[in-house]
Amino acid sequence: MTRFSDFVRAGNQGADPATYEIENAAMDPDGTLWAHLSSVAPWAGRRLLDLGCGSGFWLPRYAEAAEVIGVEPDPELLPLARARPGGARVLPGSAEHLPLPDGSVDVVHARFAYFFPDPDFDPTPGLVEVQRVLATDGALVVIDNDHDDGEFADLLAVSPWAAKQGTGPHIRRWWRERGATSEPVLSSWNFESRADLEAVLRLEFPAEVVDPWLTAHPHRLGLSYGYVVHTWRPRGPGRHLA
Repeated sequence: MTRFSDFVRAGNQGADPATYEIENAAMDPDGTLWAHLSSVAPWAGRRLLDLGCGSGFWLPRYAEAAEVIGVEPDPELLPLARARPGGARVLPGSAEHLPLPDGSVDVVHARFAYFFPDPDFDPTPGLVEVQRVLATDGALVVIDNDHDDGEFADLLAVSPWAAKQGTGPHIRRWWRERGATSEPVLSSWNFESRADLEAVLRLEFPAEVVDPWLTAHPHRLGLSYGYVVHTWRPRGPGRHLA
């Protein structure tokens, strides 16, 4: 089994894949985010890589692609991803270690995985590797949490677990310096039951953050959720890695 020395298991999906499945199912119920992703880098008839695909929840959604590839470093999640319908090819790997030939994909999606710089982490090596596997007219699309808009952002702002999560000014600046565009997309979470909502919130946040919110919103089954979508095309004016 392939293992990566720099791999760090995710505290949400890696710790509790079943609850994270509920979270994924609640995301973007109206398709607002999904429509935006399709508009900035269409994948119909193209080769798509879901980088950090986790348990593979989103792999079947790319049915219009000519080829779907999932890459995931967590050995516990790989069997779950391979069991998804749709016939995606799922491989062990990471942003810095992509098991793919040069120029072999057209669109790369990275959802809440790797490409978020902070003072202790520089994602440039992964960006270099993505550039290697992208075709000439390819695009990397990175989906992150928005720190500025939505009720989820309010929870992030008071969570000690989220100090380095979500797109703030320094992450926007990092992407801008590399020629990327960064666009906010306001969507939501919508759960089938109160128990599902509570389970997911407790997966993502500590009790001192979750309990006051639940008390203040006793009948809610969802909340507004802001994303930031960074789109980077490795070839063209202003595109560089430094």
